[in-house]
Amino acid sequence: MSSLYNTKYFHRDLSWLRFNHRVLQEAADARNPLYERIKFLAIFSSNLDEFFKVRVSDIRQIKDVEKSLRKRLIRKPNKVLKEIKAQVDLQQTEFGRVFKEDLIPDLAKHNIYLIDNKKFSPTQKLAAKNYFDEVISPLLKVQVFKTSAKDAVFVKNEALYLTTIQDKDWFQFVEIPAEIPRFFTFPKQNGKHYITFIDDIIRYNLRQTPKGETKLEYYSIKISRDAELYIEDEFSGDLKDKIEASLSNRETGQATRVLIDQNTPKSLQEIIKTALDINKTDIVAGGTYHNFKDFFGFPNPTEINLSNEKLTPLPHKMLSSHKNMFDAIDAGDQLIHYPYQTFEPVIRLLEEAAVDKYVKKIRITIYRAASKSRLNDAIALAAENGKEVTVFIEVKARFDERNNLKWGKIFEEKGATVIYSYPDIKVHSKILLISREIDGVQKRYGYIATGNFNEKTAALYTDFGLMTSHKKITKELHKVFLVLDRTIIIPKTSRLLVSPFTTRVKFTELVNNEIALAQAGEEAYIILKMNSLEDKDMIKLLYRASEAGVKIRLLIRGICSLVPGIKGQSENIYITSIIDRYLEHGRIYIFGNQGDEQVYIGSADWMTRNLNHRIEVVTPILDISLKRRLRNLINIQIADNVKARVIDEKQKNNYVTNNNPRVQSQLATYEFFR
Repeated sequence: MSSLYNTKYFHRDLSWLRFNHRVLQEAADARNPLYERIKFLAIFSSNLDEFFKVRVSDIRQIKDVEKSLRKRLIRKPNKVLKEIKAQVDLQQTEFGRVFKEDLIPDLAKHNIYLIDNKKFSPTQKLAAKNYFDEVISPLLKVQVFKTSAKDAVFVKNEALYLTTIQDKDWFQFVEIPAEIPRFFTFPKQNGKHYITFIDDIIRYNLRQTPKGETKLEYYSIKISRDAELYIEDEFSGDLKDKIEASLSNRETGQATRVLIDQNTPKSLQEIIKTALDINKTDIVAGGTYHNFKDFFGFPNPTEINLSNEKLTPLPHKMLSSHKNMFDAIDAGDQLIHYPYQTFEPVIRLLEEAAVDKYVKKIRITIYRAASKSRLNDAIALAAENGKEVTVFIEVKARFDERNNLKWGKIFEEKGATVIYSYPDIKVHSKILLISREIDGVQKRYGYIATGNFNEKTAALYTDFGLMTSHKKITKELHKVFLVLDRTIIIPKTSRLLVSPFTTRVKFTELVNNEIALAQAGEEAYIILKMNSLEDKDMIKLLYRASEAGVKIRLLIRGICSLVPGIKGQSENIYITSIIDRYLEHGRIYIFGNQGDEQVYIGSADWMTRNLNHRIEVVTPILDISLKRRLRNLINIQIADNVKARVIDEKQKNNYVTNNNPRVQSQLATYEFFR
């Protein structure tokens, strides 16, 4: 294992690569249906693209910082980049092995054959020519350049290209059209289904001459560019306008990875380096085909279901039994669990609020909006109906800026007040506050969640959302919105944890309480479920708790910089990570508290950015039955011995193995609600 791993902290980016390795494990896991394994290859590829656009570009920028300042940001950036490249190369090799040696033969077992242009039959050659002439050719862009030209070629971010040496003086770049499906299905032959990449249809046709095929070989290439917008001054002028104007920067940013076919001749690689003005460390060797995220759309030409059986989201028993959402919330706090339970109650709440004569005000934060959204339509309708609607939109939510700006404009046109991003801080909380007034008496209804107001992700991510009319909670939620509209600077809250004001302080207090209990000989434990754990101060605190005898159980999906199982440091800390059909996204924080468990949910991971540089909201769960339910759900995840991996001191990603009854927590959770 690399020297960048040490017994104190895992490097966050190398830890993230170990998370993506867990995704790759799911592609290799023969227990998964065939098309689910293919989907995990797509997820792995998509994740890696974003990693290079964001994290690798950040490290490259640090290389240009003065050494005295650089140490505060990251130690030895060149060494980190070298280790990243080494790990990515290993994973790409494993990726290719899984694809070629496992999935291609498994497809063949179902009479599905993914073929390249060299295996086209005469009838397939004719079909490939017709499809090329009628569909591809009008969209195809072929550019020819001198082999000696330096910095001559501009390659679009994330676009797919084929390249070849035409002769000693010229080489080609061919852009594969993104407007058409990546795969072409040939007519069925002898009970067999044949599919090819459009890359191969292009290769085949470009090799054709009036005299037959040429000897030109085409190799795939793709560039990932720096995704940072580089807004020089967030504190002056209109930040929204600056972000909007800077979005095009992504298309021209510095190359952070040049992914090439590993079979590309050295001579062509040298030409590419000169033409793109890149160096050897920018190049990552890959397979014959890139953009495996396109396998999300890989066709199944058979009539056999080769994917997981769909788990239809279940109705929320309490909320579905009420005709009116406000009456349901008045009956008691309601906790919703996506995607096992339907997201419909949240949509219903806003749709009812939009037309309810008693509703006067609606306040909501939006971090990542769905492109088409009944929920957003309801917000717009409420504004159109004369409700006082305020929407805080985070336009710095990376890769969702354009969509968020689109919805902001719609809300403004309908009469809502839209507040956009603040300089130097992101609003990551997922909160809603509705004010009703009946006979002059005002009552507030709040919603605090771990996931976004987004119907699409609510079907893919596991999250929690609390609906409440609790007076103290909704009063404090009101204070958070006063911060967002700049009426006040600091929200004074005693129940809600609000970053960057009180979250770290309260969590520190809760951990210290467990330390004191352990030192007094009492039972002491902490259970934390999060996406990422990276903040060094919180990790040090957990180490102190472990040394004091506090039993610490962590469920961490992604980055985990804490090193468990080290004697005298973390021997009382045990960590697992679950990767399965849904993305584990909900955060739960449980503290033993001498038998009176303190249970919280919220939007904040224990990362420095979530604790210090974002507006986050974490709420206590006060209802005893809801606390018990969350504890039961956590117990199911702790018992997972099918999809859980152990995060050990080497981050080897071994699956949990024991002799306990088989528990696949996501399926068990669905059964829990059914």
